Amino acid sequence: MSTKKKIKNIIVFILLLFLAIAFLYPIFFVVINSFKGKLFISDAPFALPTSETFVKFNNYVMGIEKTGFFNAMKWSLIITVCSVLLIIIFTSMTAYWITRVKGKFSNILYYLFVFSMIVPFQMVMYTMTQLADRMHIRNPAGMILLYLGFGAGLSVFMFCGFVKSVPIEIEEAAMIDGCNPLQTFFKVVFPILKPTAITVAILNAMWIWNDYLLPYLIIGFSDYQTIPVRVQYLVGSYGNFDMGIMMAVLVLSILPIIIFYTFCQKFIIEGVVAGAVKG
Repeated sequence: MSTKKKIKNIIVFILLLFLAIAFLYPIFFVVINSFKGKLFISDAPFALPTSETFVKFNNYVMGIEKTGFFNAMKWSLIITVCSVLLIIIFTSMTAYWITRVKGKFSNILYYLFVFSMIVPFQMVMYTMTQLADRMHIRNPAGMILLYLGFGAGLSVFMFCGFVKSVPIEIEEAAMIDGCNPLQTFFKVVFPILKPTAITVAILNAMWIWNDYLLPYLIIGFSDYQTIPVRVQYLVGSYGNFDMGIMMAVLVLSILPIIIFYTFCQKFIIEGVVAGAVKG
């Protein structure tokens, strides 16, 4: 390797290391302050816990009790898992149909999905809440249905790009062997879509798990509140809140999605590139 290339690699490494520190430090900041008392966080927010400031797991215990964390986590898991599964199944089937059935209607449908990606949520927020009231879907099932709608645009776009790269001869061979269209899709095509399916799952799971506005507007203060909605219970009158307890609850809330992302992250680059470039 030439000296010029070595210097270039060192510069790239330093730049990436700096970016990694910049992205990871906010998480580190939340973790260290979750073990400190609220008075010490205000005085020295960037300092590591000491024997004087360290409060063990008191912030975590109080945060779980005050927010009803485990009940909120249950509904967050139900809504996130069900929404992601439905998004993967229905959008992959839709993308397969749009890609394989050529016509004006399929083209219009595809561009409608693409257009939905650029529509700001605030434009449909008011009409969506009114529609949810009239359809009586202010519940977890309604939330799952709404997430399916809002997550369909990007998911269909990514699946369409990947389906175009799947050789149609494979499907024709399955048809000759006696498979109907559904069997061909689920037994032949869908396994090939695994990288994109995992990428779609990661992106939608991170968005749904951390979403605050949609659950707040639809579920509100009912018994089905998700973790982001329950966190606001830590804010008292006039904006007063215990920063240590809030930090502890935030750490607990991000752990599941970090674990999920860690196990699946190796597929995300492959899936994004395949869905956005191929075809």
